[in-house]
Amino acid sequence: MIGMLIGMIAVIVMMQVFSVSEGFKRTTTGGDDAQNNGAIGLYGLRRDMQHSGHVAGMFPVVGCNIQLRAGVTLNTWAPVVINHASIPAGDANTDTLVIVSGGGNGSMEGDRVEAQPAQTIYTVAAAVAASGIGSISVGDNVVVQADPRPNPCTLTMEPVTALAAANVTVGTGVAGMTGGILYNLGPAPSVQVYAVRNGSLAVCDYMANDCSVAGNVNNAAIWMPIASNIVSLRAEYGSDGTVPMDGTVDAFSPVTPATACAWARVSAIRVALTARSAQYDKDNVTAAAPLWQGSASSPVVLTGFADWQHYRYKVFQTVVPLRNMAWQGAQPSC
Repeated sequence: MIGMLIGMIAVIVMMQVFSVSEGFKRTTTGGDDAQNNGAIGLYGLRRDMQHSGHVAGMFPVVGCNIQLRAGVTLNTWAPVVINHASIPAGDANTDTLVIVSGGGNGSMEGDRVEAQPAQTIYTVAAAVAASGIGSISVGDNVVVQADPRPNPCTLTMEPVTALAAANVTVGTGVAGMTGGILYNLGPAPSVQVYAVRNGSLAVCDYMANDCSVAGNVNNAAIWMPIASNIVSLRAEYGSDGTVPMDGTVDAFSPVTPATACAWARVSAIRVALTARSAQYDKDNVTAAAPLWQGSASSPVVLTGFADWQHYRYKVFQTVVPLRNMAWQGAQPSC
């Protein structure tokens, strides 16, 4: 009897030790999951933002409306747009990001349209025969902007269908572009849209799908999840507030610029992803939502989850310089 009693006590002690050990293991594993998911998600965001603005961020076209293809127009064309009006909102208290870039071989400043023999043909010095070497190739996507910039500013992206000497041929064209500027976005311009949907960071390719359609938000083939257990995406513009501009970020704000000059002042994006561990804890283990550098104006809010205090969280944040905007330098007119 005494031996059985000692054995039972030993079993109880071992089970207690096992239970505590297993709890620590789940906590550690859950923390690792949050670490991995947050790092993967932030890497994707940062990579696309670093490339953003090539051609698309040039002062004459930034803030314009661009028809990407028939029936699909992206209003407010800019390197990065936070909470774009055309994009359905993500999960409660989260932001969305539209990230735009081109990939042409030509100058970011574009090429002057010297003449327009027909509505579908633009004569530019950068064009050469299809078999030659130049900054424009058949299959590149171009937009043509009148000079001075029209108001309202609405542009059309079209692929180049033929090249002959200095003539660039497109499918439809825009009349009256002599003296304007042709911008080459390359064969594969990128318009990526990020949002937190159903607890995952998801991305939509605007060049392949219409990311503005609310009925698509639960379609994983259009809004593809890239990192699970992401509960918050917060972002702010870093702007140069000095007059005249001095190229230094003076303040961060979530307010989207409303003019070309205001866009020209944006040279960085501050962003934060909040990842949640997959492990539910029976006790309240998080007393308050995590903080980040932009908490004063764009706080992380988790109260939309009824049991949010029973999980652990990790915030991943960074400031991404928009190098394609910075290279343009200060705009004298701003």
